[in-house]
Amino acid sequence: MASTADTKPAARKRRFSSRLSAVPLSPGIYMMRAESGEIIYVGKASVLRNRLRSYFGANPCHDVKTRNLVQRIADFEYIVTESEQEALLLENSLIKQHKPRYNIRLKDDKTYPYIKIDVNEPFPQVYVTRRTANDGARYFGPFASAGSVRKTLALLKRLFPYRSCTKVITGVDDRPCLDFHIKRCVGPCIGAVDRDQYMHVIDQVVMFLEGETRTIVKGLGDEMMVASDALEFERAGALRDQLKAIERVYEGQKVLSMTGENLDVISLASDRDEAWVEVFFVRRGNLIGRDHFIMAGARDEGTPGILTQFIKQFYDTASHVPRRILIPEEVEDSEIIESWLSERRGGPVNLSVPKRGEKRRLLEMVGQNAAEGLEQLKLKWLSDSDVMDAAMQQLQEELSLPRLPQRMECYDISHIQGTNTVASMVVFEDGKPKTSDYRRFKIKTHDKNDDFASMREVLRRRFSRLQKAVEARESGEESKNDAFGIVPDLVLIDGGKGQLSSVLQVMLELGIEGVPLASLAKQEEEVFIPDSPEPFILPRGSQGLFLVQRIRDEAHRFAITFHRNLRSKSAKQSALDLVPGIGPKRKRQLVRQFGSLKGIREASIDDLAASPGMTRKLAERVKENV
Repeated sequence: MASTADTKPAARKRRFSSRLSAVPLSPGIYMMRAESGEIIYVGKASVLRNRLRSYFGANPCHDVKTRNLVQRIADFEYIVTESEQEALLLENSLIKQHKPRYNIRLKDDKTYPYIKIDVNEPFPQVYVTRRTANDGARYFGPFASAGSVRKTLALLKRLFPYRSCTKVITGVDDRPCLDFHIKRCVGPCIGAVDRDQYMHVIDQVVMFLEGETRTIVKGLGDEMMVASDALEFERAGALRDQLKAIERVYEGQKVLSMTGENLDVISLASDRDEAWVEVFFVRRGNLIGRDHFIMAGARDEGTPGILTQFIKQFYDTASHVPRRILIPEEVEDSEIIESWLSERRGGPVNLSVPKRGEKRRLLEMVGQNAAEGLEQLKLKWLSDSDVMDAAMQQLQEELSLPRLPQRMECYDISHIQGTNTVASMVVFEDGKPKTSDYRRFKIKTHDKNDDFASMREVLRRRFSRLQKAVEARESGEESKNDAFGIVPDLVLIDGGKGQLSSVLQVMLELGIEGVPLASLAKQEEEVFIPDSPEPFILPRGSQGLFLVQRIRDEAHRFAITFHRNLRSKSAKQSALDLVPGIGPKRKRQLVRQFGSLKGIREASIDDLAASPGMTRKLAERVKENV
């Protein structure tokens, strides 16, 4: 292991430059630390020196998340490994151990439950465990939650009469429990079956969990016929009922009618800092189960990066690795991951991105379920009045607001290099979007590349209208714009301290008092308020932070949508449309005579002036503007 450390940025950069040349050209993992010593990122590399240099090069091409990470790095460490696969395993282990804030990771991955069947016991039980071990028992999972595993156990208990008690089985109990009487247990406690007969039930449970439903159906059908031939009509009737129950489940499981493959189908949807990963488990063409998992730290990450981390962390503890895993996009380090999965499975594993056909349709169905799940999660959070009340109370307390922020307005600016600059105003009431009060603004004056000036213009226009609405109400007139006529409990600006200062200047100019202001900086999710030199850091995972993030993201979405619409319209314009005095008719005549915009540019002023409907003055304007 090697390390380097410094605290001052300039000295740190010099220190890194001298140390990077000593990093070996070997595979391994690296850990980035903040000034506090906290590990904030763990990564792996096939060539450590090249990967580490990519973070600190002269002209790095980093995405937003990586730029934020690099700004916080005060120290790095690395560990050399024998191979890239060993680096992958070590990276996964360290991510689980340290949960670095800039890594994508399964939320609460250490608490996922499994179904355990210890086949070495005389009369095995089927129960939930949160620990796996190499003890000869069969484990199925992991499941996303206790609720997921309870549903599976309830189905198993309805289909198979294994024991649910924890007593020591002697076979000589005086009387059985209720499960025996309602045919939910075969009664090993009273000696109604011996171990071999009981293990036959357990084998059926294992086969069902492995997707061998057709084998179970055939076996139960044969048993039913044997019992019927032997005139054991009560047993035959019980087997018939069990068979029908399993067949109903089996019919609902069928998803791949043309193949008997074993597949896991994975897709996802992401929003803000989290991603919803949906997994369908297909065994022999039957959907035997589905589950979802939440990945944290997914902000500014694309689908390939999230998939890569999910596959590594999920299959590190999964009880079964199928022959094929369907995914929507190619993942990073696919060959190394396939090699590792093949080693875990004891046979070849393929990560496949289907482009068409039945598998593609199945993958799209899983993706749709992921999107629906994420949307329902957001709606559930937004519709929970207790959660919203707690979030608003937290904001009132943390930001020292004079009243509960029941009506919040958030503003955002959107443009590309000063073109088509627009702004959005979104409104949340009682923690929920009030879309009828959303407003959009086109920036009209000044340098449109100046976000501060754009924000000042928007707030000046908005609160000037508030003043007019107040004056109208005081004079007995009816307000024409209810959205602008309501005083917000909190105005939230997307930006840092500079944006807040520019907005505060507008409020002072207009004489607006009693409207609390705050700004939310994206980088560290710091909240700035007037008259406070230090930002507020809302606790990670707190309801108050989730609420302001949700409002900020909604304002950004609304502004981006408006900006795209305007950009799309302007893209359809010709340069001729911007020349004063050139209308549709003259434009058509010029294009007809010169063939194209290029021909118009190459034409002389004399040639342009000689065109029908043109004058020399118009020709000069065309040459200046086209």
